[in-house]
Amino acid sequence: MLCVAVGQAERRGVIDVRVVRATRFGGPEVLVPGEAPEPVAGPGQVVVDVSVAGITFVETQIRRGVDKWHDRPALPYVPGGTVAGQVGSVGEGVDPSWSGRRVLADVGETGGFAERAVAVVQNLIPVPDGLRLPEATALHTDGGTALGLVEGARILPGEWVLVEAAGGGVGTLLVQLVRAAGARVVGAARGARKLEMVRDLGADAAVDYSDPDWAKQVCEATGGAGPDVVFDGVGGAIGQAAFEVTAVGGRFSVHGASSGHVTEIDPAQARRRGVEVIGIEQLFGFGPKMRGWAERVMSEAAAGRIQPIIGQTFPLERAADAHATIESRSALGKTLLLI
Repeated sequence: MLCVAVGQAERRGVIDVRVVRATRFGGPEVLVPGEAPEPVAGPGQVVVDVSVAGITFVETQIRRGVDKWHDRPALPYVPGGTVAGQVGSVGEGVDPSWSGRRVLADVGETGGFAERAVAVVQNLIPVPDGLRLPEATALHTDGGTALGLVEGARILPGEWVLVEAAGGGVGTLLVQLVRAAGARVVGAARGARKLEMVRDLGADAAVDYSDPDWAKQVCEATGGAGPDVVFDGVGGAIGQAAFEVTAVGGRFSVHGASSGHVTEIDPAQARRRGVEVIGIEQLFGFGPKMRGWAERVMSEAAAGRIQPIIGQTFPLERAADAHATIESRSALGKTLLLI
């Protein structure tokens, strides 16, 4: 008699894959490694053998149960909306030529923190030759968002642009895209490491918004007039201070609230100063354009014209540490899971 212990899934003939689940809403510690049955591609779907899983700040807020913009997923759930890897199998009705291709995949709002993930074939983006999968993942959501923000703000050559959270995933790309548009950049971030990186990316000035006088420094850097455009990804007191130094006739573009609160702008005050407020609602219209934007920024990166910044990576089983790093504001650029 062969006395070998086997798992219940193995006895049933089912192969399990590694995943990380949020077992409840709360801090990073609610992310727990586990296993799930091997996914199967249905009609119009593929299974991606995941090499990289992306993480966004919004996903950390969904995990905490405090995000105001998305429905709470049913518990327990596997976080992660963006993955990169090779197509391992295809379902009915899918062109077999997808098999083995390197792709970025939008898997929806959940399901990415796993060795294998299911995606609808229409949500696949081929990764161009010359671009590694981690860099492609870093560009997918953040790159598309940054490009959409720059287009929406109508950046003009010679303008001064303030980028908040300039050391983060979206911020580092905004700095580069704004410079490529011929404008001048003031990058606002927290800590010497991030400020040094922002300068290395081409920012004309960098200010630390943990300094009480940071807004005054922005005014000085822009010759006293203030920035023509502000990209507000922080909100709260930082966003309010940034609005107050926005140049007369400028644009104030809101895309995030990492402080926990979206910047509240008095419409009357904005009208008096001629400041156009491009609200966070702009993001709701990004969806249909994200694929095209992502393809464009990946092509730019493959050609060496954009540099995605990957500051730290973690193995799948340390997803909780990855989330904690993002929430601590200590992360440089993009944070990824390598699987």
